[in-house]
Amino acid sequence: MLAAGASPTWIQIDGLGTYRALTVEREDGSRMATALPWSTAAATLSSYVGVEVVVGLAVVVGATALATWLVRRSLRPLDRVAQTATRVSELPLDRGVVAIDERVPDADTDERTEVGQVGAALNRLLGHVETSLTARHASEQQVRQFVADASHELRTPLASIRGYSELVLRHGDLSADSTHAVTRVASESRRMQALVEDLLLLARLDAGREIVESDVDLVAVAADAVSDAHAAGRDHVWRLDLPEDGGLEELLVRGDEARLRQVLVNLLANCRVHTPAGTTVTLGLDRTDAHVRITVRDDGPGIPADQQPGIFDRFSRGDAARGGGDGAARSTGLGLAIVEAIVTAHAGTITLTSEPGRTEVTVLIPASARMVG
Repeated sequence: MLAAGASPTWIQIDGLGTYRALTVEREDGSRMATALPWSTAAATLSSYVGVEVVVGLAVVVGATALATWLVRRSLRPLDRVAQTATRVSELPLDRGVVAIDERVPDADTDERTEVGQVGAALNRLLGHVETSLTARHASEQQVRQFVADASHELRTPLASIRGYSELVLRHGDLSADSTHAVTRVASESRRMQALVEDLLLLARLDAGREIVESDVDLVAVAADAVSDAHAAGRDHVWRLDLPEDGGLEELLVRGDEARLRQVLVNLLANCRVHTPAGTTVTLGLDRTDAHVRITVRDDGPGIPADQQPGIFDRFSRGDAARGGGDGAARSTGLGLAIVEAIVTAHAGTITLTSEPGRTEVTVLIPASARMVG
């Protein structure tokens, strides 16, 4: 029984479902009930909610797509600026003549916008860097030319000093002290003459000269180098390691035989001078996919870790703990620098690894070496 009231109530009718009913009491005391089925209203409400959800999702997706498009469109100039910076970062700027032709397009350098300010600033930075690198290269060229000229001019007076000192020793009637002094003059003149020759060679290699291209049989060169090293350092053990599969004919490169011979001689001499007597030195040759690999390995005390990064720098000298007595004192510090310069001129690479009991220098020369200047 429904009670009369001002608010509608929920009723459940068996077999008919849920209704929303309102009962009103008349003046004569009778009651009138009005009821509407909830299923119709529920269906309308469900449809409305579904439409709202679909429309809301469509609006969100559309707004997201529009915002993404607008953001990407506004960031396109910044992308072009980033692409320019990326291309510049991939340019070889460490040596030689440097020309930075990459610039941000004029359309992206409008300083009335934030991105345009970035683009204009990057262009100014690239111009400044190019000017600085050009000035650096010009300064390096002046230094190299000075070293070459000075080395060339010093060769004659040094040869004269050496010749006259040897002449005095041969024909002079000198006291023991005078003989010792002149002997030292001759010895130091020979050392300085070697230093001048090395400096002149480095200057010429830096200028792209001193390289004569021909077919080079590295097996023959390596055999000669090991034989010479054995004659010069009989207190060391010298070994030549060649491929066992008979692929010796593949150990040919295009390069300068005299300079490649100097690479092996310098590397072996470095082992002889900077390792104690009894050290085993192995010169190895083999072939990779596109390179001929040269390895020089010794079982000496190794090179200190703090000296390894600059071992190929000019006038770099190894620690005395690695060497045999006064060998380090006689070194000019240019041997490995010359090796690196020659290898680089042959479009090759050189690396060094060292630990106590094992030091290895690896040189890779393209099987068909391309001269670079």
